[in-house]
Amino acid sequence: MKKELQLEPMKNWSPSATRPLIISGPCSAETEQQMVTTAKQIAATGKAHVLRAGIWKPRTRPGQFEGMGEEGLKWLIQAKQETGLPVATEVANAAHVEACLKAGVDILWVGARSTVNPFSVQEIADALKGVDVPVLVKNPVNPDLELWIGALERINKAGITKLAAIHRGFSSFEKGPFRNAPMWDMAIELKTRIPELDIICDPSHICGTRELIPFIAQKALDLDMAGLMIESHIHPDAAWSDAKQQVTPSSLSKIIEGLVVRKPSAEDKNVKDALSLFREQIDQLDDEIMQKLAARMKISEKIGQFKKDNQVTILQVNRWEEIIHTRVALGLAMGLSEEFSREMLKLVHQESIQVQTRIMNKADVKV
Repeated sequence: MKKELQLEPMKNWSPSATRPLIISGPCSAETEQQMVTTAKQIAATGKAHVLRAGIWKPRTRPGQFEGMGEEGLKWLIQAKQETGLPVATEVANAAHVEACLKAGVDILWVGARSTVNPFSVQEIADALKGVDVPVLVKNPVNPDLELWIGALERINKAGITKLAAIHRGFSSFEKGPFRNAPMWDMAIELKTRIPELDIICDPSHICGTRELIPFIAQKALDLDMAGLMIESHIHPDAAWSDAKQQVTPSSLSKIIEGLVVRKPSAEDKNVKDALSLFREQIDQLDDEIMQKLAARMKISEKIGQFKKDNQVTILQVNRWEEIIHTRVALGLAMGLSEEFSREMLKLVHQESIQVQTRIMNKADVKV
């Protein structure tokens, strides 16, 4: 079901809200020299529209660098004055909001650790009532779309219409190549539920390593995300927090220059006509797929009845292993990825089990 929020398009926020919007700066404001020099070098590239820096750093465990606090806020504002670029930082409570608004911070964002806690989000929302400032809301650390939407709703109900989301990936127990699993389907579902909502991607936190940032940044733009937040530091390897995922301002420039920005829709009539033809073919194939799946479930009903009549268990492990082995091999031969085939077959198998379970548990009607 689509959600409705009272939103103002990002393109109307300010002259800096160019699409794609590029937000960049160090993970943390560490010293005045580091903050201002980084900001000047980023501004000199001409690639960034907004400067960012962490002032308060919520860390997983105590004893780590947790930000410079309001002293760092002064350096961020100094960077704004010397570059002319608007600035953004994270807030986690009402005191942070008040300090930022008093100092003149242009854009605030709610971090992933705050988004996961409705009490924290509500405190931030209450502090924002009556204020006209853009607010960005990161996804919660865990893959919970309702929490993400709930946080956006709380901020919006406080009267904030200059509102956007930040997709920074999701924490997972199973560690893969990324620091936080992208789970693009979550961001796509958010856009489906709230079409008018702009989403900015944070490749730095998704990747956890600078080498993967160009790939994730391009993927985000290909999915029509409105901008990118990329961490940049004059000496990344010496950074006090998240050193591996930060890039130099010159590297940032190269990343942005290498990106391909595509249009969300075609304007040329010939292109539109060709797309319409392809989409008609897709629609027809989708209809056929749905019909085949429905027919398959009808057979599952018959199998369920047969198993019930003959006192046979629903789950047949050997049969499932055979299906996976043969169908995945067939999919690979046809150009389908193994991951896609496995996930698709798993969904079909789960539905088949549910169908058979309903038949197995259905009481026989005696006449």
